Amino acid sequence: MTEDKRPSRPPQDRRTRTRPGPAPATTPAPAPATAPEPPRIQKALADAGLGSRREIEGWITAGRIEVNGRVAKLGDRLGPGDRVRLDGKELRLASPDAGPLRVIAYHKPEGEVVTRQDPEGRPTVFHHLPPLLQGRWIAVGRLDINTSGLLLLTNHGDLANRLMHPSREIEREYAVRVLGEAPRAALQRLVHGVELEDGPARFEEIVESDTSSRGANRWYHVLLREGRNREVRRLWEAVGVKVSRLMRVRFGNVILEPSLFSHHWRDLTEEEMDGLLALAGLPRPRPKPASPRPRKPWDQARSGPRRPRA
Repeated sequence: MTEDKRPSRPPQDRRTRTRPGPAPATTPAPAPATAPEPPRIQKALADAGLGSRREIEGWITAGRIEVNGRVAKLGDRLGPGDRVRLDGKELRLASPDAGPLRVIAYHKPEGEVVTRQDPEGRPTVFHHLPPLLQGRWIAVGRLDINTSGLLLLTNHGDLANRLMHPSREIEREYAVRVLGEAPRAALQRLVHGVELEDGPARFEEIVESDTSSRGANRWYHVLLREGRNREVRRLWEAVGVKVSRLMRVRFGNVILEPSLFSHHWRDLTEEEMDGLLALAGLPRPRPKPASPRPRKPWDQARSGPRRPRA
């Protein structure tokens, strides 16, 4: 019997070989954070409660605003260290959220103007308003000297600008007294549209009120969704009807109540504030958390570990 002299084979290597696959995807390095662009002058001043954007743009166009000793132009931006002057007087810019948001309803009488300083010396609505710790009151639109009724004022420039912007189409309701009875054809024209010198305009709705009284005058309630200068009077004049008295009774969701007498003001209710901010497309600002009370030395001693009783 012969022994098999064949050399034994080494055991096969059963380890599985992995082929090199595609290189793992590399996550791109995050781009360096860029500093936010400073706001434009009119926005910064409006947010600080110094006026509406439209009003401040007028100041810039008139050359009344200087930034760091240079007359500002529309489109300029305002950095945190810039010094701003209005008519040569330096302005102190507070943070937009430095004070609480306020909106008040004021019952404007006839004979008052909606301006801070009147060259003719006529009384202004700002003489009857409560003082503010920061900023100043900004009128949401205007009522001419012969128009009375509801006027909203706020210390928030962006809110005022949004409420006045035509794109919001916020309703304004007026009570109008006209001489005589307006012809039906004139009322139809006012609803369908009348061409004015600054473009077409119309009332959304016209409702005759107090039909039981048949004197020389008639009262109508009209509805607008914009606030052009003297628009209500000009519309009636365009159809040959003379307005003898005009009063704004509603702006958006805020109504002029009979209990709010002439020359008087009131803060909006929480429900009115929520509705007005919704119309403006702004969130309700959150109240600031109360800052913790600094602890006194004796408070710290009291709050320390107590000694066990013997």
